[in-house]
Order: sequence, then structure tokens, then C-alpha cells
Amino acid sequence: MQQAGESAALSQVERVVDTFVAPTKTFIDIRRNASWWLPFLLSILVSIAFVTSVDRKIGFDQVAQTNINRNATAQQSMSNLTDVQRDQAIHRIAGFTKVVSYCFPVLGLIFALICAGILMLTFNFGLGAKSSYKEYLAVWFYAGLPFLIKFILAAIAIFAGVSAEQFDMNNPVGTNVGWYLSSDVPLWLRTLFSSVDIFTIWVVVLLILGCSTIARVKRSSAAIVIIGWWVLIILGGTIMAAIQG
Repeated sequence: MQQAGESAALSQVERVVDTFVAPTKTFIDIRRNASWWLPFLLSILVSIAFVTSVDRKIGFDQVAQTNINRNATAQQSMSNLTDVQRDQAIHRIAGFTKVVSYCFPVLGLIFALICAGILMLTFNFGLGAKSSYKEYLAVWFYAGLPFLIKFILAAIAIFAGVSAEQFDMNNPVGTNVGWYLSSDVPLWLRTLFSSVDIFTIWVVVLLILGCSTIARVKRSSAAIVIIGWWVLIILGGTIMAAIQG
């Protein structure tokens, strides 16, 4: 029986909806039940829809060629090959990219398991919280729901007839400054500006709300932790892009 002052338990569907309209309710409910199967299932469905649209409308050979065109090091490597060798190399890259893309839900799950562990270590040992690993994992999956909108928009754009030559699978929608930069701009700079994405900022805000709620710490403290990790990820990606390009 529900006690006075307690919030009514939410269904999985209500949690998903509230993540967009009343996120605190979702994260409070995670304290009651840390289940995360529905956002994970939705991520599988959206991932398959997005990759299938790329496969049918763009083609992974074109995806591979676009990635090469945007990477100075890859262009240099390709320039040393004969036409036949170049076609074979592109086909191998395309095949690898296709396999990885269709396996993205599995890779995303592995990444989520790692990130949830990092969050638990940071909050529980760094800030004295006592939340469970499963709670951090649930927060991760629910906070990541806005990314599904991004890839749904990308799939719609693909079927609407986006230019195959201009399509960048790593940055498929113009929700960040990096998307609008030409391939002549250094790779590290495009990577940096692509990292500050509208949907990424949305997810970061949700992670702050979610972690502060389940860990019962101030939002300012949670913001320092989450934004700190985000900045480190941006710096790491930018440095790797600088090395490649």
C-alpha cells in the first residue's frame, strides 16, 4: 500500500515519457526499481532503423569513402595504392564499418556497463554516496534517451534524400557547429565543435539530474563530476583526431 507522501510507482513507459517532460520523477522512481530494459530495447530498435537506412540509402562503401575524404592520414595512405588496391581497401573498410554498425547495441551496452561503473566509483567513493551499480546503469540508459531522437531525425533525413557524398555517419544531423564545417577544416577542430551537440548537452543535463537524485548529492556537485568527465572525453577525442588528421 502506498504511504502518505510517497510518489506513485511509475511504469516503464511512464518513465520514458517523464524523462522528456518531468525527468526528476523518473530518477526518483529508479530508487524504487532500477530496471532499464525499456530504454535499452528502444535503443536497439532505433539503432537498427538508423543503420538499415544508411545501408539501403547511402551504402557503406560511400560511408567508408566519406570517412577517408575527411581524414588526411587516410587520404595519404590511399594515395599510395593502385586503383584496384584502393577499391579493395574501401570495400574492406566498408565491411568492417557495416558489421560494427549493426553490432552497435552490443557495443553500446558494454560502454554503458563501463560508464555506470565509473559513475558509481566517482560518486560513491568521491562524494560518499551509497547508490547501487544498477541505479547508475538505469540513470545512464534513461538519460541517453534524447540520443534516440537524434538518430530518428538522421534516419528521416536519409530517407528524405540527404546527399550521400556529404553524409557523415559519425555526425549525421546538423545539431552542432562541427556538422556545418567543410572537410577542409582540420579534423581535430571539426571533432571539437561536433562534441558540443544540442542532444549531448541535453543528455549531460539529464545525467546531472539523475546522478544527483539517486546519489542524494547537490546538483552542483553532480554537475562538477559529470561535466568534468565530459570535458575529459572531449579533450581525448580532440587529441586523437589531431593525431589522425
